[in-house]
Amino acid sequence: MFWILTFVFLYIPICLCAFTDNECYVINSEFFYHEGDVTIGAFFPLHIYYTGNKVPDKYMPYSFQDYHVQYKFKNYQFVLALLFAIEEINRNPDLLPNTTIGYGIYNIPYTEKNILYRAFIWHTGKINSFPNFDCGHKRKSPAILTGPSWSTSAHIGTFLQLYKIPQVTFGPFDSILNDRGQFNSLYQMAPKDTSLSLAIVLLLLHFHWSWVGLILPDDHRGTQILLDLRENMENHGICIAFLKMISGTWNAYSNEQWKNMEKIEESSANVIVIYGDITSVQGLMRHIAQLLVTWKVWVLNSSWDVDTHSDYFMVESFHGSLVFSHHREEMVEFMNFVQTVNPYKYPEDTYLPKFWHLFFKCSFSEFDCQLLENCQPNASLDLLPRHQFEPVMGEEGYHIYNAVYAVAYSLHEMNLQQIQTQPYPNGEEKELSPWQLHPFLQNTIMRSHARRQIAMHGGGNLDSQYDILNFWNFPSGFGLKVKVGTYSLNAPQGLQLSLCEQMIQWPTGFTKIPRSVCSESCRPGFRKAAKEGKAVCCFDCTPCADNEISNETDMDQCVKCPESHYANSERNHCLQKSVSFLAYEEPLGMALTITAICFSLLTALVLAVFVKNRDTPIVKANNRALSYILLLTLFICLLSSLLFIGQPNTITCILQQTAFGILFTVALSTVLAKAITVVIAFKATVPARMMRWLMISRAPNFIILICTLIQVIICGIWVVTSPPFIDQDTQAEHGHIIIVCNMGSTVAFHTVLGYLCSLALGSYTMAFLSRNLPDTFNEAKFLSFSIQVFFCVWITFLPVYHSTKGKVMVAMEVFSILASSIALLGLIFGPKCYIILLRPEKISCLGIRHKKHSRRNINLNLVKN
Repeated sequence: MFWILTFVFLYIPICLCAFTDNECYVINSEFFYHEGDVTIGAFFPLHIYYTGNKVPDKYMPYSFQDYHVQYKFKNYQFVLALLFAIEEINRNPDLLPNTTIGYGIYNIPYTEKNILYRAFIWHTGKINSFPNFDCGHKRKSPAILTGPSWSTSAHIGTFLQLYKIPQVTFGPFDSILNDRGQFNSLYQMAPKDTSLSLAIVLLLLHFHWSWVGLILPDDHRGTQILLDLRENMENHGICIAFLKMISGTWNAYSNEQWKNMEKIEESSANVIVIYGDITSVQGLMRHIAQLLVTWKVWVLNSSWDVDTHSDYFMVESFHGSLVFSHHREEMVEFMNFVQTVNPYKYPEDTYLPKFWHLFFKCSFSEFDCQLLENCQPNASLDLLPRHQFEPVMGEEGYHIYNAVYAVAYSLHEMNLQQIQTQPYPNGEEKELSPWQLHPFLQNTIMRSHARRQIAMHGGGNLDSQYDILNFWNFPSGFGLKVKVGTYSLNAPQGLQLSLCEQMIQWPTGFTKIPRSVCSESCRPGFRKAAKEGKAVCCFDCTPCADNEISNETDMDQCVKCPESHYANSERNHCLQKSVSFLAYEEPLGMALTITAICFSLLTALVLAVFVKNRDTPIVKANNRALSYILLLTLFICLLSSLLFIGQPNTITCILQQTAFGILFTVALSTVLAKAITVVIAFKATVPARMMRWLMISRAPNFIILICTLIQVIICGIWVVTSPPFIDQDTQAEHGHIIIVCNMGSTVAFHTVLGYLCSLALGSYTMAFLSRNLPDTFNEAKFLSFSIQVFFCVWITFLPVYHSTKGKVMVAMEVFSILASSIALLGLIFGPKCYIILLRPEKISCLGIRHKKHSRRNINLNLVKN
């Protein structure tokens, strides 16, 4: 029953006349022959049967009434490559002399059952046959060709290895078919795709495509290419937007299986990689073509086919696609051969009449379906639309061509060996045993493509270069594959991928190189900040922090500028900082310099006034010598502030702090001596001998020497242990390196300040105690007030000084020195200068004589003198 149903199915095309305009067009044989001394069998997918509505047939079970035939015209190139190679070999007198090669071409049906049935027909030579029964058929077929689908080769290989018949596949390389334990009679002509994944990734990197979709077959090939692609993509920062594993059972007429295609169409990835052979992706290709998805760039391997879509629109989904194909040389001879092919040259070919009827409007004979003599003159296959047929030898055709030569060379070497070792008796030819061909087929040296020779080492496969083709199909039907680049694994690093971008035509939805990224690139000055729960290609762009830059796009981290440089406003370059300091020329330095010089001159003027009026009571009051010392110290203090202005050096750095500490110690100790003198004069109720000696001997003046000596010791220890030094402040002012004097020891600096504060506190205490003592020229009130101002200045100085940096910090210290010096000058000597210069009548001693003298008045007179 099984064989009856199979026989009926094979002749279903005879029943298709009711569904077509021409009966001869749909009547077709499943195989055709051309005799030869040896015959090469070939299994090619040339046509398929399909049903639209699956209407059951009333008379034949497991059949349908609405069967239709669809011819795979593009696959007819397989037949032409086979004929071209066989005719070349038959014309070559040096290869297989006195032996002609014939062929038997079998169409590959869709179901596994009928694939095996075709193998039975080839093996037995009869349509109705039984397994393991030869029925007297003398087999002269040394090998068969199968492909391009790996599944077809695997099914037929399972059958052939029972008889150890050599099988050569021309489809894409498959790791399972290379398993010698499972397929010990099978040889693959295609090289391994070991570097295909890297080639695809380098292409993606070239166009900066980091967000890519993947559509792969749901089998061992898809799993392997997925592992390779994922590893290479992760190593180069490319992310997978989506992954779709398609089953090999998906076909062009099962639209229910494409429910999730909308997610692929709406994906933000504009580039989608499709890997697979004709069988596994034919349904996908047809569905994409029907949807007119013109806004995606498809990156494909060479094993694909789009000849099943209807040419209804000018635009085309796969226009602009990039295709990776194993490198091969152009064969001009093949193109010339295609131009000579016609139905009259090969009458046994049942497919050529279909071409001529469909494309050249030839009519069939009503009796025998033979072509009439009313065809277009000069009709040729190279005139057909490129999306229907390509006259250039494709990758599969190239493998078929080499496979035929491999078999021919193997037969030639086997015949030579047999003649040398075991000559045929009585001139009788020895029957061919296909299993004897294995060792020769494995070690055959074939001519390369230019010389028609390739090398096969023990069934192994050599890696090859890839040609990158651009599919031009706008307007639809143009159907050209134009070489736009190459990839070679053996090329030097960085030169493996070569592209001519000017030749590439992109899909009709793009006017320039398409973008395919999850997030737009972060321009220089920004860094990538990963989004939580998203792929690494999905990120936000965050500006670089202060003094950090990024001078490239999509940098993961910003780079900190060296201390001697600073980041520009765009934060994409580090600029050299200019050296800066508190200079005399800049406004702040100039203002402080003028202030210091003016008030130092004023101090000298006051000193001159006091010297000129040294014998007046107002000058003599509160110890004239102490006044001179204080004025001279203030004069030097005001000038010492100039040490802080200008470019510092080692000497000025040491002098700045030591001069400041010692000079203010002298000033404050002088004020303290003045205050103590007044207190001693007014507080001594009885002029005891000791008290009188203290006033006469000027003992309070020694306070200046003692206090100054202590500060000198402190500064000396500071200079010896940790002296101030030149330092660079790179943070205080943007774009500048501030040259400043580092304190060296902050403890010593604060010790100096603390000591000054203690002197100021003592002076203030003494002055405060004598503030209400009666006398015409008593300056105790002015001393206490000046010390209060001194305290305010330096108490304010400390927090402000520590909160500022660079030139502002230096200027703050200069300002504090000037402010405290001017306060002492103005509050202590200002009132006296006012009287001396503007109210001289108050200096007269006449008023003083009329006053009532007491014991304290007498003591005061001693102090004045």
